[in-house]
Amino acid sequence: MSHVKTLTIDHPLIAHKLTALRDENTDSPTFRRLADELVTLLAYEATRTISVEPTSVQTPVALAQGVKLSNPTPVIIPILRAGLGMLEGMSRLLPTAEVGFLGMVRDHDTLEPSTYADRIPGDLRGREVFLLDPMLATGGTLIAAIDLMLARGANRIVAICLLSAPEGVAAVEKALAGRDVDVTVVTAAIDERLNEKGYIVPGLGDAGDRLFGVV
Repeated sequence: MSHVKTLTIDHPLIAHKLTALRDENTDSPTFRRLADELVTLLAYEATRTISVEPTSVQTPVALAQGVKLSNPTPVIIPILRAGLGMLEGMSRLLPTAEVGFLGMVRDHDTLEPSTYADRIPGDLRGREVFLLDPMLATGGTLIAAIDLMLARGANRIVAICLLSAPEGVAAVEKALAGRDVDVTVVTAAIDERLNEKGYIVPGLGDAGDRLFGVV
């Protein structure tokens, strides 16, 4: 049974940092710092349903009951290259998670994604997967990444996106309709639309270029 949902996180600190990210006058070092902080805030919500199991610890006073992350450990997968700018903010919250890397590029003419790097575990059964991709625009890249995760046995996937377009959200929901998946998209905002070049409007420009420069 398909279980696909999008969570737009309404929080004043998130809105504040996102506004600064949008500003074309924000330089790359500041953009990277803001993106890192924003990811950590989004990750807090994205991990709300992460699997835990009971445990106990000895405090200086008495035995205390608590929880720990369940095995197997979660996997964090940034989609290169822009997703790298989100990795540290996510790893800060989940330092014990394993990290994989997925290189995908979108053709500027067709807007179709292709894979050029794959450093992902071959078996993701029973593991919670966190995909990092700053912009959910047409949805093509995220759909291809989710398909790859599902093909390797993942059944719980959370995608964290700084910004999303309604067209991209709809495309993800349509592509996964009727499939046995549990996918959540966590985002700071859903913007107005895509323009004719596939950029989010008003958006924040090309996230990869603003994080790392034009190369």
